[in-house]
Amino acid sequence: MYVPFLQARAVSATFVIRTAGVPASVTGAVREAVRQIDPNLPLTDISTQLGQVGRRLQNEKVFAQAYTMFGGLALLVASIGLFGLMSYSVARRTNEIGIRMALGAQRRDVLWLVMWESMLLVAIGIVLGVSAALGAGRLVTTLLFGLAPTDELTIAAAVGLMIVVSGIAGYLPARRASRVDPMVALHYE
Repeated sequence: MYVPFLQARAVSATFVIRTAGVPASVTGAVREAVRQIDPNLPLTDISTQLGQVGRRLQNEKVFAQAYTMFGGLALLVASIGLFGLMSYSVARRTNEIGIRMALGAQRRDVLWLVMWESMLLVAIGIVLGVSAALGAGRLVTTLLFGLAPTDELTIAAAVGLMIVVSGIAGYLPARRASRVDPMVALHYE
């Protein structure tokens, strides 16, 4: 909206200048032109439109970075928790694993048993998490720019990442369980 300077009750003036070149290269010429018209008029806050848009979106960028950081932290805590839970389960079931191996269970069977238990917990968590995310999608709609709250690709990527990280966290205790020596396990405790 154009408002003539003499009709406005503002204490400052705003000049918008369009240039075909690099905006920063005309700053000196603009300062000189304003100085020739009124040497007492100070020029403050000279910026480009990209700079102004960047300042307006600064809060959203900070929130997006915080959400990313907290999401990564949640993924780390979940994988550490799963690793700890599965390590505890393997340690608690050492006798059982030893008996299974003494009765003929192969290492891959024990590995599969522990991984199945681990991934079952992950599947339950994913079902609950995706349900909660879809239910809470309307609450965060205003924070999503160019992205639907029920974006299938994003949800699939998050689920895939959780499965991979959880698979690694569950594989380590499962591998340890599959390497249990039956004789040592039977004498355990």
